[in-house]
Parts: sequence; structure tokens; C-alpha cells
Amino acid sequence: MKKSKKMITFALAVVLGLSAMTGCGRSDGGSDEKKIVVGATIKPHSEILHSDAFQSKLKELGYTIDVVEYTDYVQPNSATQDGSLDANFFQHKPFLDSYNEGNKADLVSVAQIHYEPFGLYPGTSASLETMKDGACIAVPNDTSNEARALLLLQEAGLITVDDKAGLKATIKDITSNPHKITFKEIESAQTSMVLDEVDYSVINGNYALQAGLSVEKDALVVEDASSEAADTYANILVVKSGNEETDKTKALVEALTSKEVSDYMNETYQGAIVPMF
Repeated sequence: MKKSKKMITFALAVVLGLSAMTGCGRSDGGSDEKKIVVGATIKPHSEILHSDAFQSKLKELGYTIDVVEYTDYVQPNSATQDGSLDANFFQHKPFLDSYNEGNKADLVSVAQIHYEPFGLYPGTSASLETMKDGACIAVPNDTSNEARALLLLQEAGLITVDDKAGLKATIKDITSNPHKITFKEIESAQTSMVLDEVDYSVINGNYALQAGLSVEKDALVVEDASSEAADTYANILVVKSGNEETDKTKALVEALTSKEVSDYMNETYQGAIVPMF
């Protein structure tokens, strides 16, 4: 009986000892505190976050990053709102405002990172000079990006958009359409995938990059990088309201707006990505 009690006492001591070791020597909690989880679309956002320029700078600040890649514009905001992500990096302010309004979310921008010139790319028609009446142009179907696409077409002299519509313009706000252009409204991610189905397509910079398109060589019309659109549609780093001043957020902002990352963008993307800092 005494022997049995001794064995039980010894077993309990071992268990308690292991528990103490796990609690004091545990590395999970520490590493989680220094790991930042960021959602991003693949090109160029995830590429930038995976670059040596960014990773080295973030490491200097004492952090590592876990990049969760997305192929759409909805899930990363949802995941940031519910706390699954510390931040996301894929969108511009008008899109964020539209998301917050439509989903009763409270996500905020903490920094402008870069600008991706929007472009009109040839599909089954090679140039605007040979545009036929009734040509079909693919445009993003979300509110902010559709307005941006229509304003680009207006800059090209193809249509006229009601000034009152502003950044909420849709095809219903077109006041003049001399070429009788028809529009294929689709998700932004699909605009680069339908070039064999439409005459032209207005494509977001990141999706153009994913499709291997060069804004300098392939686009027929491009937004002016020095225009007001560059400021309006700058890609931003986004966190949930209340997390603007956390150490993780500060480290992300400092690393993403560093000279090293600016140099990487300029050297890698040759004008398709323009640093905003």
C-alpha cells in the first residue's frame, strides 16, 4: 500500500513537472506574439510581403509574417474583421469604404503603400483606332472599381459619365456612348480571364500582373500615376478599428514603407507598381 502511494506521488510529480516545463519553456506563445498574420492577394501584394526586402526589414523589427493568400476581394476583409488576420493588404480606400458600408464593418487604413495603374487591355480587338460600334468591354462589377473603370474609359474619350455619380458611377450613369459600347460586368478577378471573349477589358493592376500583362507594353490606356486617381486608389494596409497603434501594426507599416521595399517595387515591377511613400 505504501509502495502504491509512493508511485502515485511520483507520477503526480512527473506530471506537475512536465506541466511546469511546458508553461515556462513554451515557445508557441512567444512566437505567436512576434508573428503577424496578413491576408493578401497573390500579385503583387503577397510577392511584396514575401520579398527579402520586406522580410529582412520586418525581422530587424523583431517580427515574422504569415501570409495568407486570397484570390478574391471579400474574404480578406471578412477575416480581418473577425480577427483571423492581423491585417490585410490588397485594396484601395474606396473599396474599403464600400465594404464597410455594405457589411457594417469597422476596418481602417493605416498606410498608403503603392499605386497600381488601372489599364484598358486589348481582347479580340487589337487597338482603339479600329474599334467597331457595339464593341464589348469587360469591367469590374464592384462599385468602386466599376466607377474607376468607367472614368478611365471617359479619359480615353470613349464615353461620358455623369459628374454627379463620382466614385459610385455605374453603367447607368453613362450619359454619352457614341460607339454603342456594351459592357460585361464581372468580378475583378475575372477581367483578365475573358480577353478572348470581349473586345477589351479594364483590369486592376494586380490581376494584370497575374495574367502576365505589362501595363507599359500591353495596355492601350493607362491611368496617370501622378493624377488624383493615384491618391484615391492607392493600395492600403488595413486593420480592424482599435488595432491602429499596436506594435504589430507599427512594425508592418514601418517595414512596408521602408526604402528597401520602395527600391524592390521600382526594380521588380517597372512602373506597374508605384510606391506612395
